[in-house]
Amino acid sequence: MIIRIICIILAFFLCTGAVIFGGAIYLNAPPNSDHLLSGYILQADGIRLDEAGNLIIEVRNGETALSVGNRLEQAGIIRSRLLWQLLFRMDGEHVKTGTYSIALPSSLTAIRSILVEGRQLLIRVTIPEGFTISQIAGIMENEGICSRDDFIAAASSTSLLIMFNIPGTTMEGYLFPDTYLFPLAYPARMVVETMAINFFRRLTNIAPGYHNLSPRELNNMVILASIVEREYRAPDEAALMAGVFQNRLNIGMMLQSCATVVYVLTEIMGRPHPERLFNRDLEVRDPYNTYMYTGLPPGPISAPGETALRGVFEPASSNYLYFRLIDPASGRHYFSHTFDEHIRAGDLLVKGW
Repeated sequence: MIIRIICIILAFFLCTGAVIFGGAIYLNAPPNSDHLLSGYILQADGIRLDEAGNLIIEVRNGETALSVGNRLEQAGIIRSRLLWQLLFRMDGEHVKTGTYSIALPSSLTAIRSILVEGRQLLIRVTIPEGFTISQIAGIMENEGICSRDDFIAAASSTSLLIMFNIPGTTMEGYLFPDTYLFPLAYPARMVVETMAINFFRRLTNIAPGYHNLSPRELNNMVILASIVEREYRAPDEAALMAGVFQNRLNIGMMLQSCATVVYVLTEIMGRPHPERLFNRDLEVRDPYNTYMYTGLPPGPISAPGETALRGVFEPASSNYLYFRLIDPASGRHYFSHTFDEHIRAGDLLVKGW
């Protein structure tokens, strides 16, 4: 009799366990995905499908696992918010703030693992060489990384300028042009800090001795590199251009860089990028206009890349004082020693040389 009772109890627990186990497997499995094809998921708050059919979910700052589970169940992505909540209560884990991309169909535990580990959706952002802070800010906003205004404010942050020993009013010139991976809705300060850290890391490889320069001396090098960046087209001419500008600085001659005039017109005056410069443009009274003032402008005018930075730290030695574009297709310039030679090169260009 006792053995029979024991067998009945064991059978009961085995059956109960099997039911619970089977129920857990069922509730963990992805639900029927027919509703995804109908666009039902688009009705859920903060949840959508991308063009590839992946789930995009935003976990808000301070949001609880229960709240996320409710939204996932509402969207039909998981079968049970109760199982979802039970798992979080059992191990005490938390969902991490961020935006996530999840391939569908995915099980409840697979989705949970991604949100607990914080494997966020990362956006690939490429910053071209020669871009300004305002241009970079526009890219960041378009890609959903951070707002334009927040980026510009972060790039002018006094605490960041102090952190990186930059003797200026903005991080212009110190945000290295490169390809980055950022989460959506990322803090602008973190974006700027990441780009600045990359600048100094890359600069260590380009010019290991830069550590011996004072912040002011380094800033002058970055200013000159930012001008070279906007002037050169053929990479092998960057160092020669840097040498030309250095020769001019050494004798107190104006740099007369058209790139600085364009910076005044577009970044300071807010005008569209000009197709060509006129004499009235060259006469604009602004410290950044190197046609009106000798020496370097007050700050960098763009984000110099490796070629321009290397050209300034390793300039080509010459006695050239002038250069002018002679082949727009290849971006080649003609370098000359005297102004008369510079003028003759322009005449030859007009004649089709």
